Formats: sequence, structure tokens, C-alpha cells
Amino acid sequence: MLGVRKHEPSFPDDKFNRIWQPFKDLNPVVTSHSNVTPSDFWNFPPTKAFNNAITTSRGKMLQIQWPPLSLPSADYYIALYFQDNRTPSPYSWRVFNVSVSGKKFYSNLNVTTRGVTVYSPLWSLSGQTEIVLTPADGMPVGPVINAGEVLQILPLGGKTLSRDVVAMMDLARNFNNPPLDWSGDPCFPKENSWTGVACSQGKFARVVALNLTAKGLSGSLPPTIANLTALKHIWLGGNKLSGIIPEMWPLKELKTLHLEKNQFEGPVPKSLNQLPKLHEILLHNNNLDGEGPATPK
Repeated sequence: MLGVRKHEPSFPDDKFNRIWQPFKDLNPVVTSHSNVTPSDFWNFPPTKAFNNAITTSRGKMLQIQWPPLSLPSADYYIALYFQDNRTPSPYSWRVFNVSVSGKKFYSNLNVTTRGVTVYSPLWSLSGQTEIVLTPADGMPVGPVINAGEVLQILPLGGKTLSRDVVAMMDLARNFNNPPLDWSGDPCFPKENSWTGVACSQGKFARVVALNLTAKGLSGSLPPTIANLTALKHIWLGGNKLSGIIPEMWPLKELKTLHLEKNQFEGPVPKSLNQLPKLHEILLHNNNLDGEGPATPK
């Protein structure tokens, strides 16, 4: 936080548990006369981040060396926070340009008492960083800045295909008692992949098997399971799953389907007779209408 010497708000002031370190500067410090609402911002900055600000006099540029430490050459996420500190009125606003290390970051930024943030998800930095705020012509007050974030972007070893992540999250929501580790990326890091989930290799992993036999699961099987198009094996027998069994037309790679000894009801999906690689189907001990496929493929 700029213009602050002591406080470092973190959780619960910050829902993302970011650490906001104080920053000392020779420019004048001003105190805000109105509070901002964190929920008005997509990244929920804590209210304390806007309590104080650094400013300069009318017509002058505001230059700060921030972050105070030299940064390694890399790509960064940068977010800067601004608020006109004066008492709210029709005249409580400031307009200025923002540059970071000599490059235009934002032009004609209009800052009011409600506060505003500007950010870049990918910005190259190296060494000492300089932020320059240049006031628009005729502005009766100088520019102002309250706080900033800078986070180095690190490459991941891999991740699960987004469509599979969404489908697995939906599956977790439909289970009343999913495994405790069913959160985050289903496949990465590999040593901490979700319980009962097997994934393919590669930078963008796919979910290829679900093995949760006799895990005491209750809830239902959502239609979005059909979005896991790389699935080869589903073992969910011996649980307390209920509702209807969804159609699985897109699961062209599916070889094994075990849903026996649950509480499913309704018709047997027509798609089970049409999946080209499905050769093992167990549906007994449910409350299904009619019979499943006559013979395994």
C-alpha cells in the first residue's frame, strides 16, 4: 500500500489472503474521506488499501519507484488502485495517464471517489520499476495512487483440459459427499490428483477413468459427465447414487461402465447400445425400467 507505514492487511480483510506491504515515499500522503466497496472491484481489494494515497501538486507528474526492490526479468501481473481522496462531490475526480517503466499502461484514467483499478495480466518487467502518472491538461489537482499489486507469472508443468475441469466440478457438486480432495485441478499436480481419478499424460491432461467403487457416495450423476469425452472406464458401483442415468452419446472411448448396486431409476440410456468400444456394462441391483444391453460388446 502506498503512503502507509505500518498496516499490512491480509485475510480476513482480503478474501484472497494477499499481503499488502507498506511503501515509503517522499511525495505527499493524503487520507481518503470516503470508503470504497471491495465488491465493486473484480479482484476484491481490501478497503484498507484505499485509506491513504500518494499524490503531488497541480500540474506535476507523480513518479514513484515501485516495487522498491529490483525485479528479475519476467512476465508479471500488475494491478494499480486509485481513488480521489476528497469529499464526494461533482468535482471530486482526477484525470491522468499511467505509464509503467516507460510504457503506456493506461490513458486518460478518470479517478473518482468510488475508486478504480487498472491492470495487465501480462506485463514484462526487469530491474527497477518506475510508475509515472501524468495529469491531464487543466486538472486543478495532481494525480494520486493508493496501492498496487505485482505478481510474477510462473509456467505450470501442465493442467487439465478446461472442459474436463468444468465437468468434474459439476460431478463434485452433484455428489452429496465427494472425496475431500475434490477441489482445484483434477489431474495436477500428479502426486495430488483427485481421489479415484486417472488422467492421461501430456501438457493438457484428460480424465480417462473414474474409480469410486463402494465409497459411500450419494447424490446423482449429472448429464455433464458426457463432456468427459476421453473417459475409458467408469467404476461407480456399490454406492447410493440415485436419479436417472444420463445419456452418454459422446463417450466414444468408453470401455467399462459399472453402476451396479446403486439406487438409479428410470430408463436405461439408449446410448449404451451404440458406444463402439463399450464391452463391459454392469447395471444390476438398481431400480431401472427394463433391462440393459442384452450382451456385452
